[in-house]
Order: sequence, then structure tokens, then C-alpha cells
Amino acid sequence: MGVRARLLRAVIMGPPGSGKGTVSSRIVKHFALKHLSSGDLLRDNMQRHTGVGVVAKTYIDRGQLIPDDIMTQLVLRELKNLEQYSWLLDGFPRTVPQAEALDKTCQIDTVIDLDVPFETIKQRLTARWIHPTSGRVYNLEFNPPKIHGTDDITGEPLVQRDDDKPETVTKRLQSYEAQTKPVLDYYRKKGVLKSFSGTETNKIWPHVYAFLQTKLPDVSQNEAAMQR
Repeated sequence: MGVRARLLRAVIMGPPGSGKGTVSSRIVKHFALKHLSSGDLLRDNMQRHTGVGVVAKTYIDRGQLIPDDIMTQLVLRELKNLEQYSWLLDGFPRTVPQAEALDKTCQIDTVIDLDVPFETIKQRLTARWIHPTSGRVYNLEFNPPKIHGTDDITGEPLVQRDDDKPETVTKRLQSYEAQTKPVLDYYRKKGVLKSFSGTETNKIWPHVYAFLQTKLPDVSQNEAAMQR
């Protein structure tokens, strides 16, 4: 019998709009980790109007971060279902008490920090406008509408999601800075933090990939080889 591969417990961190979703999906594709996003968990609970979901929505509507005990309860309950897998935690922990609670249940092997300048993120997020009826998304930098402020197909006005309005973006980044920087320090002191700096996800990704290859095999290459 072969030796069972060691499980990897990883956390990905970075401000809202730093490209965490894109990097996480690539990590999952190449290294077969289970991806647990606290944001997805929250949305699921809010859609199902669970007790946690209803309470969480009141904080989100005010642009505030959700209290530690609610988030910790939500995430740790979900992690129990993933005990036999390697996993990537995204959006948790956001505070030192959350990190300490996580430490009591499992040992974190590596923390990937996407260090993207706030100015880059502000430009990225505030450039996003949507057509509410269809859900079509425009970006003023990459794929702007033909006529400023209107949907290409219907000619109806575009709107900016509350999350993407400049004042909300600034507030979210300030919240992140205040609450999450101490978490980075916490993991830095433990020797498990690895920061990747840059302004473009496609330029940051190769460095993340090379780092993870030192810890796990790339399963997508194995699959490609088997299909040949």
C-alpha cells in the first residue's frame, strides 16, 4: 500500500477585489483542494433564511463585518465535513479571534496573501456597472458599454451595485485593513504566511502556482497525461 498523501490546510487572504476568487478557482483546478468560501457559505445561509443568514444580512446591509462568533460557528461546522480532504479556506479567518478559534480545531499549513494595492482595487471595483434586469456586467476599463451609462442591447440605464460604489469600496477596504492586517501578523509570527504582491492576477498566479507545487502535485497534469 502506498503512503497516504498528507492533507494540506491552506488559507487564502487578500482585500475584496484582489482576485481571490480567480486564484482560488485555479488552485482548486490544479491541486484538487476543496474550496470553502465564507462568502458563499453566507450567501447560501442568507438565501435559505437560516438564523445565521438573517442576522448576517443586517451587518452586510450596513457595510459592516459580521461578528466573530457567527462566522466561526458557520465555518467550523462546515470544516467538519471536510476532515478527510485537503482544503483552501477563503474569507476566513478575518480577525485574530477567528484565527485562534481555527487553530484550536486544526493546524494551518500555509497562508497565501494576495498583496494588491488599494488604489488598484478601487479602480477595479468602481469601474463595474450592471444592467439589473439581465445581469449583464460592464467594466469601464475592459468592456465599456457603447454609450456611457446605458445597456448595449436594451438601451436601459446601468447601475452600480452598492458594493461597488466608491464610498462603499473605501469603507470595505478600511474595514479589511483594520481587522485583517493583525491576522497577517499573527500568521507571519507562526511562519506560515507567504505574500504575493502585484497589480494583475495573471502575473501573481504563476508565483502562487510555483509555491504550491512544492507542497502538492498538480493533478491537472496527471489527468492530461492519462488522456493522451
